[in-house]
Amino acid sequence: MPQSMTNSIQFFDIKRQNQQLKQELDTAIQSVIEQGQFIKGKEITAFENQLATHLNVKHVISCGNGTDALQIALMAMQLQAGDEVIVPAFTYIATIEVIALLGLTPVLVDIDLSTFCISIESIQASIGPKTKAIIPVHLFGQCANMEAILAIAQTNKLYVLEDAAQAIGSSYTFNSGKSAFAGCMGDIGTSSFFPTKNLSCFGDGGVMFTNNDLFAKQIRMIANHGQQQQYIHEMVGVNSRLDTLQAAILQVKLKQLTSFQLKRKANADLYSNAFKDLAEIVIPFEASNCSHVFNQYTLRIKSGKRDALKNYLTRKGIATAIYYPMPVDQQLAYQSKCNIRTSLKNAEQACNEVLSLPIYPELKTEEIEQVINALKLGLGEL
Repeated sequence: MPQSMTNSIQFFDIKRQNQQLKQELDTAIQSVIEQGQFIKGKEITAFENQLATHLNVKHVISCGNGTDALQIALMAMQLQAGDEVIVPAFTYIATIEVIALLGLTPVLVDIDLSTFCISIESIQASIGPKTKAIIPVHLFGQCANMEAILAIAQTNKLYVLEDAAQAIGSSYTFNSGKSAFAGCMGDIGTSSFFPTKNLSCFGDGGVMFTNNDLFAKQIRMIANHGQQQQYIHEMVGVNSRLDTLQAAILQVKLKQLTSFQLKRKANADLYSNAFKDLAEIVIPFEASNCSHVFNQYTLRIKSGKRDALKNYLTRKGIATAIYYPMPVDQQLAYQSKCNIRTSLKNAEQACNEVLSLPIYPELKTEEIEQVINALKLGLGEL
């Protein structure tokens, strides 16, 4: 039998985590089933309050998925058609999608090649008279340079909407010594509970964070058909809510979030220590003022060898992923919808070089060693 069949290492295996937590998860799910309140059950408020405490943020509002969270947050900002929103060109399409869906104009900017997060210089060069907001994406588990972003926003009177779908639990420390969590520094933050995220449920789920009482009120209304009181609709809204079953599951997993993060960091350290002296790859950068929670462990493979190395690892039974193979400006659906005022060369380079390795908390040390050995052999053979 081929090696790829006998020694298969999945890129992500949620079954291992769920098996470890099976007793607690089964109890939580059964409790919801017995109560029969599958929509707006008591577990929703309990989970929101627990997450707010964990992240030290005033308001947590759950919703149907991470994309809904971004859209609802933008709707709460009450931007007008044609207003511009600055956003990185290297991100998952949902970040751009919601801007376009609301009749706003995405202004694509470059990234910092070391962190893969939005470039401060590119933001500054892209602000125009119609600019109303910035969306920093905390990509792969590490925060963008929020000190600089918030200063730019304050100077130019811009909203900041944080996309923290890959970075929940990442902590950022400002020059003043004050610390805050990803998604909890700007006007509104969002995250996702998709099964591959660091904090995940059994399907789709999303969340919004804010310390602003007015935004919290508007977000709750928008997510509930624009109403505070049933059948009294004060705003145009949507129908987006977290199911009670998912909230119960998330309550169980939230208790383990810190341990999940520590295990991901330990796995990342094994990789980085093994790869740090390899000239053909660039290991993930970790900023001194930000904790990296490694939703992905993403290398840059130099000398044009990325695709060949990925194929080699696939043949050896090791699953990898490319986040993302194409910058947004090259996507057919968005070529005519975006403004671009700076070079996107770093985003384009990242698309050609990035390769993400398995990093999930339940990954075994011997599996990590197998990945390390296969990658080193692959680089030697290519």
